[in-house]
Amino acid sequence: MHEVTVISREGCHSCVDAISDVRRICDELGVPWSVIDVDGDSELRAEYGDRVPVILIDGAEHGFWKVEEERLRRALGD
Repeated sequence: MHEVTVISREGCHSCVDAISDVRRICDELGVPWSVIDVDGDSELRAEYGDRVPVILIDGAEHGFWKVEEERLRRALGD
């Protein structure tokens, strides 16, 4: 089973939208998901800080800035 992580930042409107989309899609598909604050980890901030929100599937980058719903659903269907 896959696991989705949203790397986000406090005060980020796009992050709120991405979390909402991921919550809806993952809950519908029964896929576990979580949110990590990019500013709470210096390595994450260095890697992803200028691209939040970032969507990871099983720890690998899937996309950033917005959720592409059909693409995410396809990836989680594998």
